Order: sequence, then C-alpha cells, then structure tokens
Amino acid sequence: MLLSSSTYFIFLAAIFFLYWPLSRVRSLALGVLLFANYFFYAKWDMIYLALIPAAGTCDYFFGLGLQYSKNAIVRRLLVGMSLLMNLGMLVSFKYMPFFLENWNKATGRPVPEWHWVLPVTLSFYVFQALTYTIDIYRRDAKGTKSYLAYLAAVSFFPTTLAGPITRVSTLLDQFEKPRKLDPADGGRALFLIGLGLTKKLLIADFLGANLVNRVFDFPALYSGSEVLIAVYAYALQIYFDFSGYTDIAIGSALLLGIKLPPNFNAPYSAMNIADFWRRWHITLSNWLRDYLYFSLPGLRSKWKIFTYWNLFITMVIGGLWHGPSWTFVIWGAIHGLGLAAQHFWRVSRGNKKATGAWKYFNIFVTIQYVCFAWIFFRAMSLENAYAILSRIGSLSFSLANISPSLVLIMAIGILAHYCPQKWYDFSVSIYSRAPFYVQALALALLVVGLQYVAQTGATPFIYNKF
Repeated sequence: MLLSSSTYFIFLAAIFFLYWPLSRVRSLALGVLLFANYFFYAKWDMIYLALIPAAGTCDYFFGLGLQYSKNAIVRRLLVGMSLLMNLGMLVSFKYMPFFLENWNKATGRPVPEWHWVLPVTLSFYVFQALTYTIDIYRRDAKGTKSYLAYLAAVSFFPTTLAGPITRVSTLLDQFEKPRKLDPADGGRALFLIGLGLTKKLLIADFLGANLVNRVFDFPALYSGSEVLIAVYAYALQIYFDFSGYTDIAIGSALLLGIKLPPNFNAPYSAMNIADFWRRWHITLSNWLRDYLYFSLPGLRSKWKIFTYWNLFITMVIGGLWHGPSWTFVIWGAIHGLGLAAQHFWRVSRGNKKATGAWKYFNIFVTIQYVCFAWIFFRAMSLENAYAILSRIGSLSFSLANISPSLVLIMAIGILAHYCPQKWYDFSVSIYSRAPFYVQALALALLVVGLQYVAQTGATPFIYNKF
C-alpha cells in the first residue's frame, strides 16, 4: 500500500475515525493501532502477520528481562539475543542471495538458490526494534510492561516502509498516555500530507519519468551534458521523493496524535559531508552514530586512526544497509572517505567556520561530491555507474532531450529546497489557522490538481525497497 495512493488515504481516514472515539480507553485505542499496523503489513505479504508479531513478542520479553535483571552476563545475553534475532532476519530475508552470489564467485562452488526474500524488506523495522533493547541495556530509556503498547509502537505503520527511524521508547511515551487531537496539529498534519504529495507527484515522479530513468537505463543514447543534468535531476528526485514520504508519514502519525522526529533539513545547503549527514535522513544518521559508530572498538584509544577507520566502516555498513549490492557499498565508502577527510580537516585547522564567499564555495563543492556519490546509489550495477561516468567524461554536448517543462520542474525543485524556513513556517501557520472545511477543500483541490498534472500514476517511493 503506497503512501501516495488513494487506497492508503481511505485506510488512514478509516483508522482516524475509528481511533479517536476510542482514544480515552487506551487498550482499545492501542488495539486499533495494532490492527492498522498488521493490516498495513499484510497488504504487502501475509507472511508478515507471522514474522512481525513473533519478532515483536521476543523483543518484548527480552526487554522485560533487561528491565528486571541486574546481572551483567544475563543482560549481555538478552541484548545479544535481540541483536542476533533482528540482524538474522535482515540477513535471511534481504542479504543472503548477495552473500551466496559473491561466495560462489570467490570459491567457484555452486550454491543453492535462496527463496526466502520478502517483497518489502525489514531494514527500517529492524533498526527501530533494536533501539528498544539496546536503549534498555544501556539504561538510556525505560521499558514498558504493556505488551500491547510495545507491539503497536515497534510496528507503527507510518514508519514501517521508510522511517523516520524512531526510538521505540519515544513512541511508547506517546502511546501510553491519553491524547487529544489538537486542531493546530490536525491542520499541520493535512498540510504535511499535501506537501508530501506535491513533492512526490509534481517533482520527484516527473523528473524520474522524463529524464532520470531513461538516462540511467540507456546512458549511451544521451550526450555527456544530458547525463550530467540527469545526475543533478536525480539528486532532486531522491530528495523530494524521500522527504515527500517523510512528510506524509509524519502527517499521518500527527493525525493520530503521534509526533515523529524530522528527517530532513535542506541537505543541499550543507557546507561539508558531516553537515550533509546532519541534514539528510537525520534519523538514520543518528542511528548509525548512536548504535554503530559509538559501539565500534578503539574509539577511546589514543590511536586517532580508529576515529577515521570507524567513520569509514560506519558508512560502508550504512551503504550496505540500503541494499545488497556493491553499488551501495561504494556509495557508503565514498561518504565514509568524505567524513574521514572532513574530520581530519576540522581537527587540523580547528572548528573555524567558512564565511562569505568561502561558505558558498564549500556548499558548491559538497553538492558535487554528494551528486558524484548519487551515481553509484542510483546505478543498477557497477557497469552502469561506469557507463554514466564515461558519458559525462566524454564532454559531448547536446540538450535535445532537455525539455522546457523539465527545466521548469527542476527550477521549482531548487527554489523549493532553498525556500527560507520562515516562509515555510508562515505557510503552515496560515493553513493551520484556517477552518477545517477550508483545509479539507484545499487538500482535495490539491489532490485533483496533482492527478491532472501528473502524467502517470504514483510510482513506488524510492526508499520503499530499502
């Protein structure tokens, strides 16, 4: 069920009108949310109705053990079992074909085919679930005794496909307390949903269908200049696609009184790679930092080489998390090298911030580096990435396939990305203060307008496959 489809919004409306009349009775309200979560999973594959409840039940009892046990060995055993179970699911249902294929290439021995691959991967669920047991183990958060609240929180449907990756303890704090729907939050929720649909249908899908997909599928048919423009178009496409999903997810949760963390903050305004990761997919960046980087050995060693090595390894693993492909590994390695180099530069010259023209020069260089890495992220294979780079390197020039409408949409995307925050806040404020029927009418007119403008139906969100 795509978050941009009419089916999803019918589903969301049904849950909304069922949830709020029961919201004062927490067990009934949590039951509605749990039903919504599992129904959402079942729309992708019925196997989730067995897998997700089973995994959630195990982690719930691991969490109970961690709450009550003071024995260090028992606590390590419990958190280790949680790690083994969740990462084991991720490897089994997502990465095993990749590992077997490369093992076959390395050894020359035939390996059996692996058929246990799910249509929607468990990456976001696994990372979110691990925040619960690891936080309790580290005593960074308290667990819950409510089995129903835990199952509802760990599988909360707006976050299941592409985040934001939310600490389960943060969701539990909201799930276990009676809530009321604030009219301002309701207005902001509808605004975010409308904004997310606009990002997805008007910008991301248009750029993908009219240039990006064609160029990456058949780069040899395009000039070097057209391929380069397609790379920049992809940078806009993936931002508006993913941030559009995030807006819809945050808006959907807000309609149910649940606040999710922000996931983007004008990432192409970053002055270096470290700044980029403070602005792009913020919840993943925080997860990798808090649960992976700080857990790697040697961080407190006097040998500073460990800092650079751990930055590199963290991003390589982060790249592999996105998908079982060497293109994602290389994408992560590029960002890991960039983070290590930026850290060395910062340490060697102090925490001096660039000002004036140097600030904009740094932003420009960072964008070029990020877009270079996007080539490997988008490419279907290493050969495809090499073909893209070769066409750019040919320096051939032609704009025959760059239509005026494409230029217009890219210009709209750039202006929207660099829109001042105060303009955005003002727009949200105006919309939220309007009467509810005006809000609903505006959203309905937007949806009708987007359906008229969009050339095709909504395509799957890019991050759905991760």
